[in-house]
Amino acid sequence: MTSPLGPCFLISKMKHVTEDLIRRNAEHNDCVIFSLEELSLHQQEIERLEHIDKWCRDLKILYLQNNLIGKIENVSKLKKLEYLNLALNNIEKIENLEGCEVLTKLDLTVNFIGELSSVKTLTHNIHLKELFLMGNPCADFDGYRQFVVATLQQLQWLDGKEIDRSERIQALQNYAVVVEQIREQEKAYHLRRAKEKEEALRKLAEECENEDKKRRDNPGFDGHPYKDIHMTPPSSSESKDHIQVPEIQEETHNTKKLNGSDDDLEFWNKPSSFTPESRLETLRHMEKQRKEQEKLSEKKKEVKPPRTLVTESGKALNVNDPKLDFFLKDDEKHNQIILDLAVYRYMDTSLIDIDVQPMYVRVMVKGKPFQLVLPAEVKPDSSSAKRSQTTGHLVIYMPKVEEVITGSRQTTKFVKTTSDGREQTHTRRKQVEKLEIDPGKYSFPDVTSIVQEKKHTSRRLGSEPQIPPNEEDPDFEDNPEVPPLI
Repeated sequence: MTSPLGPCFLISKMKHVTEDLIRRNAEHNDCVIFSLEELSLHQQEIERLEHIDKWCRDLKILYLQNNLIGKIENVSKLKKLEYLNLALNNIEKIENLEGCEVLTKLDLTVNFIGELSSVKTLTHNIHLKELFLMGNPCADFDGYRQFVVATLQQLQWLDGKEIDRSERIQALQNYAVVVEQIREQEKAYHLRRAKEKEEALRKLAEECENEDKKRRDNPGFDGHPYKDIHMTPPSSSESKDHIQVPEIQEETHNTKKLNGSDDDLEFWNKPSSFTPESRLETLRHMEKQRKEQEKLSEKKKEVKPPRTLVTESGKALNVNDPKLDFFLKDDEKHNQIILDLAVYRYMDTSLIDIDVQPMYVRVMVKGKPFQLVLPAEVKPDSSSAKRSQTTGHLVIYMPKVEEVITGSRQTTKFVKTTSDGREQTHTRRKQVEKLEIDPGKYSFPDVTSIVQEKKHTSRRLGSEPQIPPNEEDPDFEDNPEVPPLI
């Protein structure tokens, strides 16, 4: 599809009524469209009515306001349609509604209907009770209300105002005169519309020519022509100026942005007539501004470098990109480290990935890393994780690796006598600390040496004959007062 005035006059890609668009707006009906009774497609920039009469035969209410529809079509098969809203569109004529047999309300507010005689096509809609035509050029015609009231005798409300019996009788009496007035005003309107169309085409031609001129003058990617292709290399003094290139580019960008804002301000302050072409021109300008804004945001958008989790030297870093609360506990009783991570309560567990390493633990939460360096070495293969169904917290259990022993172990045994006379032997192992300089010089207290060597001998046991001291012993002293041993 090409425009007779060139490719630059293609306003935009026409937005069609698609099945996907209807399904997205049919959630209240479980996305089933064939039995749909109410459909809202407002503010979708639709330019043409199509497919609705084939896909949604049971429609009773259809909202199509605030679009760019230029013609009423493809609705004649909607036999159950009761309310049709086409306000704020580009419609210039009432037509193709004869098939809507039960239509009771029609809203055509703020369109471009200048052919008032086209309301005669609504005489076949015998159930039509309400009609809105305010905001249309035809509503400014002399005798507008009398003509509509006399033409559509089934109407009860026009532009929100009830039609009483006396008003209808008076309109029928003056109908012949009013028809002539309307006919003359329609001719004047058609001549004015023809001039407006010519003016719109002329403006489009000027815009197209200006855009082509800009492309020829600015072939460079940065909006400037390549004028230094055959220039000699810069001298040493000139090379110093290359440091200021980023500043120059930034200044050019700011100037460009300022010019764009000035153009936008000029467009909105420029007076224009209310025509279908002016609405399309406004849409074209808004799309242009949106595309420029997207390009500007893409240029400003910087690609974030990947998060450094492990340095080049192999050192793991503490990272908390998800910004989650956590609690790290060293459980000495069970010789393990416990990490309690406050994961989002309603987040699916499939979005969590856990990686336990000997010296750190890493948890990926929706692609964001949480990494924590552990205070001791753990066993990754023996680690386990659980998640609470009530709070959503993630708890990771990481058993610690047994400490490395640099010296020998000394075993100490002590005997404990129970009440029944039996002896229980307990073994206690003492580990030598890693920082001991000379483990051989370290002496452990011997529990068995606490008991005195001299033991009391029970009389029940047979005693050995005692040997009297020898008189030849130099330490022997014979005291006559001491009686001899028996």
